[in-house]
Amino acid sequence: MASFSDILSQVKRSIHEVSVDETRNQVLGQKPGDAPVLIDIRERDEYEQGFVPRAEWIPRGFLEMKIEDLVPERGREVILYCAGGNRSALAARSLVELGYTRVSSMAGGFRAWKQAGHPFERPRTLSAEQIKRYSRHIMLPEVGELGQGKLLDAKVLCLGAGGLGSPSALYLAAAGVGTLGMVDDDLVDESNLQRQVLHNMERLGMPKVESARMTLQALNPDVKVVAHQTRLDSENILEILAGYDLVVDGADNFPTRYLLNDAALKLGKPVVHASIFRFEGQLTTFLPFDGPCYRCLYPDPPPPGMAPSCQEAGVLGVLPGIIGTLQANEALKLILGVGQSLSGRLLVFDALGTKFRTLKLRKDPECRVCNKAPADIELIDYEAFCSLAT
Repeated sequence: MASFSDILSQVKRSIHEVSVDETRNQVLGQKPGDAPVLIDIRERDEYEQGFVPRAEWIPRGFLEMKIEDLVPERGREVILYCAGGNRSALAARSLVELGYTRVSSMAGGFRAWKQAGHPFERPRTLSAEQIKRYSRHIMLPEVGELGQGKLLDAKVLCLGAGGLGSPSALYLAAAGVGTLGMVDDDLVDESNLQRQVLHNMERLGMPKVESARMTLQALNPDVKVVAHQTRLDSENILEILAGYDLVVDGADNFPTRYLLNDAALKLGKPVVHASIFRFEGQLTTFLPFDGPCYRCLYPDPPPPGMAPSCQEAGVLGVLPGIIGTLQANEALKLILGVGQSLSGRLLVFDALGTKFRTLKLRKDPECRVCNKAPADIELIDYEAFCSLAT
């Protein structure tokens, strides 16, 4: 009877092997979308000791079950590695049997990679409680433990703890975004409770940022909530924004939107922007110097009185919940680096007709702000147009 060594030798003769140097050049030397898919098939305790940059992690026992989710195209180039190159060789043959036509095993495995002096990373280790809490995220190939670690390390600033800030902050906290900053200078009022679900009757008169902190940390103790009980202006906005990766914009007034746009461009911070009015909501994402900015769409604020606030015109209570949740979705995609953002597109929702429309947005080649170098962008305080949060 054939021994394991005999079978392994036969397998290695039948599959394609690549060296650690070839793997490094192919995977790290190309853009992620053009490079082969690199898959680490080791067990958890091995993976926690370090992994090759850009590698996806699928333990060997789950490879056949999960490979189609990660690599649906059977013609896509795939490189597998384990600790020493044996398990990955056997796994490569298994993928060939599943119809994958460009599968390789990295000879020598992770041990050879380290011995060659190539860079490696250590994963963020999740606790047993976190693995249980975020299990529905972890089982998604697009998220996994690595992606959940990105969420836990992320810092998101929520501008406004009102109608839009409530649902977006709740879902970001539930998803495990590690640091949430809340900016709002208002107090909880009874008229807020029709839509601002971060707050309740027991907190009337309390600062909204403090009420938000209580709700969010009760929902998820992993989340650090930083309260900024202030209104953004040209004196404080750069200092506040500097500590965050991206901004979820739930501002209710034009002066803050313009100021945020200019400051975010100056600091290179993405902004997930939304607005609501009566029965309609709008949503887009502004990526710094990649696609249009807010001023490409609206070069100057409208004259006072031309754009009524929610206080004057009203808003359907469920509308900010729908739009704010979509903002959270955009923010999560940006953190994880998955999917397609709304940059260059405006999503419009009509609550009465239950209809979504997507409009194409174009960068203004003569925009007075995003055509400047960041250092040349000046921050301007405009006269406030409304003062009540949506």
